Amino acid sequence: MTEQCKKAGLPVPIITNEGSDFWITFKRDIYNQDDLVRLGLNERQVKAVLYAKEKGKITNKEYQEINGCSRNTASSDFADLVNKAILHGSDVKGAGAYYQLN
Repeated sequence: MTEQCKKAGLPVPIITNEGSDFWITFKRDIYNQDDLVRLGLNERQVKAVLYAKEKGKITNKEYQEINGCSRNTASSDFADLVNKAILHGSDVKGAGAYYQLN
């Protein structure tokens, strides 16, 4: 099931068990406010992910503008989002670089 969800571009199902019972929870969209906060994202990162979801991508400059933060803060937050496998960077470096949802 996990592999099929990944192939379909869906979030991995959550499998829980208690004694002899087990539950499988399928989520349609993990890119929502509640789930992003649950993943440990800060307020700036949540805004950025929702922006990338709506627009298809986000640049460092856009991140700085929507969050009112410095370039270093944006870069640090992006590194964390990439590390958490929420975003991935483009192959472009410098002024044309952008990030998209995984």
